[in-house]
Amino acid sequence: MTRSQENAQRAALLAPAGARPEWRAAKRIVIKIGSSLLVDRASQKIRATWLNALADDVAELKRDGRDVLIVSSGAIALGRGILGVGAAELELEVSQAAASVGQISLAHAYQTVMSSRGLTAAQILLTLNDTEERRRYLNARGTIETLLRNGAVPVVNENDTIATSEIRYGDNDRLSARVAAMSGADVLVLLSDVDGLYTRPPGQAADVDVGVEGAAPERLDVVRAITPEIEAMARGATTAVSRGGMRTKIEAARIATGGGTHMVIASGLVLHPLSRLQDAGCPATWFLAPTDPVAARKKWIGGQLQPLGSLTIDSGAVLALQRGKSLLPAGVVSVAGQFQRGDAVRIVDSTATEVARGLIAYDDHDARLILGRQTSEVASILGYRGRAAIVHRDDMVLTRKAQS
Repeated sequence: MTRSQENAQRAALLAPAGARPEWRAAKRIVIKIGSSLLVDRASQKIRATWLNALADDVAELKRDGRDVLIVSSGAIALGRGILGVGAAELELEVSQAAASVGQISLAHAYQTVMSSRGLTAAQILLTLNDTEERRRYLNARGTIETLLRNGAVPVVNENDTIATSEIRYGDNDRLSARVAAMSGADVLVLLSDVDGLYTRPPGQAADVDVGVEGAAPERLDVVRAITPEIEAMARGATTAVSRGGMRTKIEAARIATGGGTHMVIASGLVLHPLSRLQDAGCPATWFLAPTDPVAARKKWIGGQLQPLGSLTIDSGAVLALQRGKSLLPAGVVSVAGQFQRGDAVRIVDSTATEVARGLIAYDDHDARLILGRQTSEVASILGYRGRAAIVHRDDMVLTRKAQS
């Protein structure tokens, strides 16, 4: 049994029986926190009692053997107060300045509450390009994975200081979904000032387009597919601070579930909001993914990426892959095509029969230099310490079963 399987089993055993199965089985959780929860609107300072209660929840999840990532808004809201620029809509340059000032306070707040519980907080600032450009995506994913492997709690925020487009509150909904997909999370928790998706926003007049004219708004407990009706329910729904409101949360659900991550919208207006998810009666809306993150990723690698090259491997390597091993440089006989690190390649045997597809850890030039060589030789050949596997098993899908 692998370490991740052991952690998942332990988490399932420790989670209360009343918790949803998706929560019980989750071994990697991303938590998105909005500005309206973290920063008091009147004082423009951190809500310390709330953040400490959240940190207690995170510490408990970590003790249960789970990986936790936090995607946190709040830098601009804090920076407003520090710079004294008020609550009015800000010009881009002022928003960037506020983010620059506020980010220091935000990081310090997380470092303080986590360290007092024996946890290490790590700051990661991302832009849209970091989640969409292949090489930068791989670098960000590698950093996140290394932090989690070493027990840290990554705290992610959009790099608003250098944003070139208009900064909008609510963007971290989508960013958190991208982080969840990037990290292979099992569950994404959107903590909000509402406790889920309603047939129409509570307090709003009936919407005939949704088909609930005259009916009281009802919260949906489970959403299995994002249909036009679901999108219509989110139309016009906003939270106290976020401009995007429920619309961006539905977009986040589409991204998350498409990557195999379940998503839940739950209220963050209470203390210990994560602990509440352990209760069967916790009010929330769950968006269920049709498959798990590993299966979704394998499907993406195997069927949706165009291979840009191929690796021919020897018979020993074929057997190793069929046993669930990674592909090492020693098993590669030849390299064809032009590709960069992170591109998809075909892996074929001596008869040119495809055995697998995967994301390669080297560009074609370096792959040719290290083919057939032992992993211990790679650093001296390339002049830098590369990855042990030329294609890691987590980045690979078998396309031919083992021969009997």
